[in-house]
Amino acid sequence: MNIDQFNFAGKKAIVRVDFNVPLDENGNVTDDTRIRGALPTLKKVLSDGGALIMMSHMGKPKGKVKKELSLSQIVKNVSEALGVEVKFAPDCANAGAEVAALKPGEALLLENLRFYPEEEGKPVGIDKEDPKYDEAKKEMKERQKEFAKKLASYADCYVMDAFGTAHRRHASTAVIADYFDADHKMLGYLMEKEVTAVDNVLGNIKRPFTAIMGGSKVSTKIGIIENLLGKVDNLILCGGMTYTFAKAQGGKIGKSICEDDKLDVALDVIKKAKENGVNLVLGTDCIAADDFSNDAHTQVCPANDIPDGWEGLDAGPETRKAFAAAIKGAKTILWNGPAGVFEFDNFTGGSRAIADAIAEATANGAFSLIGGGDSVACINKFGMADKVSYISTGGGALLEAIEGKVLPGVAAIKGE
Repeated sequence: MNIDQFNFAGKKAIVRVDFNVPLDENGNVTDDTRIRGALPTLKKVLSDGGALIMMSHMGKPKGKVKKELSLSQIVKNVSEALGVEVKFAPDCANAGAEVAALKPGEALLLENLRFYPEEEGKPVGIDKEDPKYDEAKKEMKERQKEFAKKLASYADCYVMDAFGTAHRRHASTAVIADYFDADHKMLGYLMEKEVTAVDNVLGNIKRPFTAIMGGSKVSTKIGIIENLLGKVDNLILCGGMTYTFAKAQGGKIGKSICEDDKLDVALDVIKKAKENGVNLVLGTDCIAADDFSNDAHTQVCPANDIPDGWEGLDAGPETRKAFAAAIKGAKTILWNGPAGVFEFDNFTGGSRAIADAIAEATANGAFSLIGGGDSVACINKFGMADKVSYISTGGGALLEAIEGKVLPGVAAIKGE
């Protein structure tokens, strides 16, 4: 079912949102982007004359009630954003009374789903090596189904609008969908936008296609890199990964970050890029520092010849030019991961060069998708969010979608 075609009038809708927002030490919301992102879906339910039940997780309480992770802290923010007074159910699994009292046009927020281990469906208090683990896992899966069934019983229809959790088969993101027929479960507006954005990048590629993969570790990105090698024209690998590739090719990297057990993987990526005719762009120079701090002494040196005691913390001037050249002519662009330690103001140059080139290409008609926490943080830090085509709200979910994996939260709705 498509949310636009569905009329929520007189119905209770349970919506899985991602309200896992950052809080300060006093429990105040410091960034309400995720709350605002969910508004189109939530307002559609209310404006149709439906009753709205919102459910979300916050943090990682691991099946225990933790006051500092209570969603009661954000009720005020959600009320202000929605323009209606949001009621609160202090126990998500025993909210029957609050749900029964809910009238059309009213909204209710359930307490943190992850206060119950059944939400994630992982056995608690037992080690994977324990001979009874498989039995405990089986029992927890049954408990997860019952938990999902309970949540489903609150409503006439289910809306999945939490892309950030779509890669997990949790009770509220996938299992719950089994208790609704195809005409009463749907993706929310935010989810639809995310799925369309990924399809635009991977399923509707306008060439040249340039992907930029940054971050510190090859190991966390290898599945994505291998999938992209069969799709992209240009692949920029930057950030801490630079030094694993430099060392793999016999370079000297000082005390730069490096995964010594992934040197063969790096060489294999270089080989596969050549075989696939992909232009692989690696850092040739870097900004090296004598300490991991913003005010360290710095020097520009070759990425494969860094003096002892120094470490590469950002892309150098020649590398930035090479990155920009591979980005500016592109018609499809994907960016995940910074080019340096962008948290330090003195080492933002490489990431800013990428952002500037993406903005220029986007202005010239490219489709640009930015995803993954650090890339989004970069774009926001540079005040350039309005200069790119789409910013994804999902980190892990986006990466798994790019890797070619089916997301349980999408499959549960679409029946894939």
